[in-house]
Order: sequence, then structure tokens, then C-alpha cells
Amino acid sequence: MKKLGVNIFVVTVLFFFNLNSNSQANISSNFINDITDKASNILSSQDTREIKIQELVKIGEYSVDIDGIGFYTLGKHRKSLNDDQKDEFKKIFRQYFLKSFSTRLVEYKEAKIIVISADVKNEKYTIVKSKLLATSNRPEISIDWRVFTKDPSKPLIRDLIIEGLSLARTQREEFNSIIINNGGDVNALFKSLTEFNNK
Repeated sequence: MKKLGVNIFVVTVLFFFNLNSNSQANISSNFINDITDKASNILSSQDTREIKIQELVKIGEYSVDIDGIGFYTLGKHRKSLNDDQKDEFKKIFRQYFLKSFSTRLVEYKEAKIIVISADVKNEKYTIVKSKLLATSNRPEISIDWRVFTKDPSKPLIRDLIIEGLSLARTQREEFNSIIINNGGDVNALFKSLTEFNNK
């Protein structure tokens, strides 16, 4: 009887965990579906390039954990920053990210993304697998979205893995290279990002 009670408890726990995982997967999948549909509609519209960029920036502001990505890209160098420098970096990186994101994405005239599946890693993260459909000008592209789901009511994108390449990790390596090539001076990175922002 004791063994039966234990088995029932285990099955119950697994059942509720599965329900929670399915819910988290659905939230993440719907979130990615929503923002990719909105982006696709913007890119295929007859609006001017400037208006498209403005609308894409809005999507980036509410759907991406820009601060989280920014501090991740600093890697070990984050520890060397004081509070004022952290605030300055957040401001500079936000402008850099939104400009880079929107000006690159706006060049895609056709961008239809199909969500394939969602893999719940833990209560904080879900990987949403998708593909950018092929066109006459480009092949099909695999895109995995790392979605931060600590707050299920406000999921946020933490990374994009395109054909197996993490954009956040690539950015971190690039930033580290800039800092190391300037004698470990983080201000060199600030200067580089500011120059890009002012172009």
C-alpha cells in the first residue's frame, strides 16, 4: 500500500509538471508567432523604410530582453564596471541593439517564419524552434529562439540561434575582442558603440 501511495504521488507530480511545461511551451510558441507575424506584416507593407524601422524598433523594445543580452555580451568585463558605467552601457547598448536590429531586418522584403516546436528547458527558459521559409533569393534558414519565461505574462527573447550560431555569443566574442585589443579598456567598447549609434 505504501508503494502504491508513492507511485500515485510520483504520477501526480509528473502530470502537473507536464501541464506546466505544455502551458509554458504554448506561451512561448504563441509569443514568437505573434511577433514574427507582426514583423512580416511590417516588412511586406508599402510603408517607407523609415516607418518600417520605427515599427520594428517598437517590436524590439517590448519583445527582447535588451538589458539581459547587453550584460551577457560584456562577459567577464561586466565585473569591472561601476554603477554609473553600467547605467551608461545599458543606454548605449539599447540604442546600438535597436538600430542594428531594425536596420538589418528592414532589408528583408519577404520574411515568413514558421514555428515548428517548443522545448521547455526549465521554468525560466524555452527554446522555440522555427524556420525562415526559402525564397527565390535565399535558402530556408533554421532559427531557434531562446525565450526567457520567468514571468509567463511577459516572455522575452534572450538569444537567436541561426543555423546553430548564437547571436548573443557571437556579439560577446566581438565585444571581448574590442576590449582586449585596447588593453582591457571597456571605454573603447563604449566609444565603438557610440560611433555606430551616431552614424
